[in-house]
Amino acid sequence: MTDRERPMPPGAGGVARRLAEMIRVDQAGEFGAVQIYRGQLAVFRNQTGKDHVSGLVTAMEAGEQVHLDTFNEMIVERGVRPTALTPVWRVMGFGLGAATALMGEKTAHACTVAVEEAIEEHYAAQAKALDGVDPELKRVVEKFRIEELEHRDTAIVEGARSAPGFGFLSGAIKLGCKIAIRVSEKI
Repeated sequence: MTDRERPMPPGAGGVARRLAEMIRVDQAGEFGAVQIYRGQLAVFRNQTGKDHVSGLVTAMEAGEQVHLDTFNEMIVERGVRPTALTPVWRVMGFGLGAATALMGEKTAHACTVAVEEAIEEHYAAQAKALDGVDPELKRVVEKFRIEELEHRDTAIVEGARSAPGFGFLSGAIKLGCKIAIRVSEKI
């Protein structure tokens, strides 16, 4: 069941639980995004001729760090338990970033497109579910959704869709993101 299909549960306890799940998964997702970009930077940063892609990835990583910092603050302010899977997302995110960067700039950008599209869909569904429930969280996810689309658009301009196996790679990464979202809500 997607966020679009899952309305806020009735009652204060159900709404509070669902809001906590949203904040937990958003914090985990932004943490994972930072790790992906750090993995890409580990490959591109010191390579000759990679200044352009390093600059782009550095800027996107900085944007994701702002998102992460925002959700870290919400976790503390609202007393939400963060995901217990942070060590897993650190390794998997960094590994995905490094692996796609090792396959080339276009493949790294293809990873960005896939991740940002999955997150944009997730944020859009959350914004809809938050209508009339939590205006502050809705404002944050809507703002971040737009910024994720900017990252996606940058990656498309940089040739993501011409990466070898783009369709397969994109589908596999999106599926992984959706699984990570579901797992991070609860664990």
